[in-house]
Amino acid sequence: MSESKTGGRRLFGADLFPAGVLAVVNLGLALVAINGFGWFRDELYYIACSDHLAFGYVDHPPFSILVLKLVRVVLGNSRFAVRLLPALGAAAFVLLAALLAREIGGKKRAMTLAAASAFATANYFTLHIYSMNLWDLLAWSGILLVLARLIRTDNPRLWPAVGLLIGLGLENKVGVGFLCLGIAAGVLLTPLRAHLKSRHLWIGAGLAALLFLPYLLWNAGNGWAHLEFLRNASAQKNVAVSPLGFFLGQVIYQNPLNLLVWVPGVWFFFFRKEGRRYRLFGWAFVVLFVVFTVQHGKDYYLSPYYPVLFAGGAVLWESLKPERAARRFAAILAGLIVLAGLLVRPVVLPILPVEKTLTFLKALNMQGHAGERNAIGLLPQHFSDMFGWEEMVALYAGVFEKLSPEDRAKCVIYVRNYGEAGAIDFFGGKYGLPKAACCHNSYWTWGPPADKTGEVMIVLGTSHDLQKSLDDLRRFFATVEHVGTFQNPYAMPYENDRPIFLCRKLNMTLAALWERDKHFI
Repeated sequence: MSESKTGGRRLFGADLFPAGVLAVVNLGLALVAINGFGWFRDELYYIACSDHLAFGYVDHPPFSILVLKLVRVVLGNSRFAVRLLPALGAAAFVLLAALLAREIGGKKRAMTLAAASAFATANYFTLHIYSMNLWDLLAWSGILLVLARLIRTDNPRLWPAVGLLIGLGLENKVGVGFLCLGIAAGVLLTPLRAHLKSRHLWIGAGLAALLFLPYLLWNAGNGWAHLEFLRNASAQKNVAVSPLGFFLGQVIYQNPLNLLVWVPGVWFFFFRKEGRRYRLFGWAFVVLFVVFTVQHGKDYYLSPYYPVLFAGGAVLWESLKPERAARRFAAILAGLIVLAGLLVRPVVLPILPVEKTLTFLKALNMQGHAGERNAIGLLPQHFSDMFGWEEMVALYAGVFEKLSPEDRAKCVIYVRNYGEAGAIDFFGGKYGLPKAACCHNSYWTWGPPADKTGEVMIVLGTSHDLQKSLDDLRRFFATVEHVGTFQNPYAMPYENDRPIFLCRKLNMTLAALWERDKHFI
């Protein structure tokens, strides 16, 4: 163990070296995958959001968008530039798990086992693309790390730091509010309730609320758009998961071998003498698990919490008697978990060519999976959503180029979701395309093109059925001409084989169309 001159461990002492090696491996894998397949749907949307800076967006707060804007200004718009921070985040996620183990009393082997467990989870697609989930994973670990220090030292002066991290986390993703609920339950159910008398706890709570206030005010001024988005997503998009399904999802998403770490971690916090002072973490997990189970949450909703459970389980294994056998078992378990993590990397990272990825997924019987009510194609949804975007834009560009100069000046490109719109906005510049018009999520809040009337529009069909799309569009336009069909075998089925139409003379104003097609989900 490395000690500072004041008697505390150095932040980057020798005990962190094995975790540091795993962090470097994570970074290397992320860099190898950085240009794999293509841009992800949400990345294109986030880039569009960063061109419309605001205090809020329909489906997320503004923190991640502001950071992305800074990245684009400093580093540019390449995939390497946009995905560099996620790659570094993949390394940081492993190190934070090791630091959590150290903070609750673990030595080198416990830190290594906790880092190995974090290395083997399925979080690394989330830590491959740029999204708010990158910062969410890091925010939860940071909050839990400071909270562990607060508990170990019984120092209420750390509550403002906890509040600062919670506030920033809420400005990134409102799901941090669930962690707050778990922490509050843990405070009330453990001796930490004595801190309720401390002004430092309330300063921290006030700081968190103050940082979250801009997004609350934005929502209040925009008809509580985020609440509407959450209601619609729950009712119309997300798959309802049974309690057993949610539990099995945790086992699979965290890697089945990690069951040998996080379940003992829960036991550690509740029943081991050296873990009881950290019992808040056990109660918070129980509360979060129950809440997400009742809400039919997706597999990954609880994922940011697992590093502290890995830490608890790792410390338990390290502390068992006889010591030599316990240390040997912890080392063997860490090695097996790392190997399992490497084995599943092609499932979560685009590090293989697509055909080899398909072969690998079929061998593991894992090619079809989605957390939403959409049909699945050849690839899992997280990979399918990386295919076809520039080809789709090129198809629109081919139609646009055939228009007369007068019609091009009037033309509106109207699409159905933020992925399609983000692709047009990102790739369309080199084709001379106008910005996309779309009524999905934050695109709706940006409004219709102010200088257009709908006299000439290139419109994506309402369904795969050509005749149905024609019938739907003829109710709103004087003429409708089928001009192409988007096809990509790897794209999501609801994007593939979609017809595109050239439509003229919309029979309502674009403002009226906006009110009719508003779609928060």
